[in-house]
Amino acid sequence: MLDKLQKRLGYSQEEMDLFLNNPRNQDLLAQAPTVMTKTIVARVVEAHGCASGHKVGDELFFDGAGNLLTKQAPGRVCVYALETVAKLIYAAVELLYAGADPNRMRFNRAGCTDVGLECGGWGRIVLEIRMEDRPS
Repeated sequence: MLDKLQKRLGYSQEEMDLFLNNPRNQDLLAQAPTVMTKTIVARVVEAHGCASGHKVGDELFFDGAGNLLTKQAPGRVCVYALETVAKLIYAAVELLYAGADPNRMRFNRAGCTDVGLECGGWGRIVLEIRMEDRPS
């Protein structure tokens, strides 16, 4: 597993040794099998006037590490929606690594950066995240 990680990250042996000497990285690696069995889902729960066409019920899927699963994504994904949901994904992954249930996160919703028509923008969407077990 470490050889694959080293190749994926493009680390020299010296860099890999530095990476492995960090106790936090060792903890992350120990938890990697659990993290990789998870899927993070960002569901559109409110939408009006979205220039990218996102609608209520649309979902974006990310692996347990927070990578967008592009083959499961809609044809268009708003970068501003990704920007805002990234903060929630970061928090969910940190909770998982800390041994807490990410689905108990109190503030699991975020809105895109468009302020909506009423405030001089075009539209607005709100996304809510949850973490699920990845289908086998």
